[in-house]
Amino acid sequence: LPSQQKGVGMHEPLVDAEGFPRSDIDLYQVRTARHNIICLQNDHKAVMKQVEEALHKLHAREKEKHARDEAEALAEAMSQSQSLPQAFAKVNSVSPGSPASVSGLQVDDEIVEFGSVNANNFQNLQNIATVVQHSEGRPLSVTVIRGGRRVHVGLTPKRWAGKGLLG
Repeated sequence: LPSQQKGVGMHEPLVDAEGFPRSDIDLYQVRTARHNIICLQNDHKAVMKQVEEALHKLHAREKEKHARDEAEALAEAMSQSQSLPQAFAKVNSVSPGSPASVSGLQVDDEIVEFGSVNANNFQNLQNIATVVQHSEGRPLSVTVIRGGRRVHVGLTPKRWAGKGLLG
């Protein structure tokens, strides 16, 4: 409120001890200022209520979007795992320094393609041995599943310090 009103704020009495209007202040100016302040406070409350509602809606939308994204990611992961080809063998050991080790083949890799051998035409490990013998010194395309993902490995069977052509 204006400073010339002798410290009269929003709650000080506008009448004297006997109930008469105070003569030391401009009552009209004080009442007008109080009215304007109350209107501004009401406007402020209304705006803050709108802001609060908008924030609630925004966070609700974000929560829905996050849930939708998570569901889509899960669905994609499920379809991806279903689309992985069938493995027919699993790598249980790789000798250090061997052609298999050099190519990046790892223990627990699940083999889905080894040259021309795949789950559809694989009968026994002799199939792989035949492919290896016919491919000595030539790169073979090997596809494995490692950690739920398809990985291609270029493997060249050849003589090395250890046993066999792969290790």
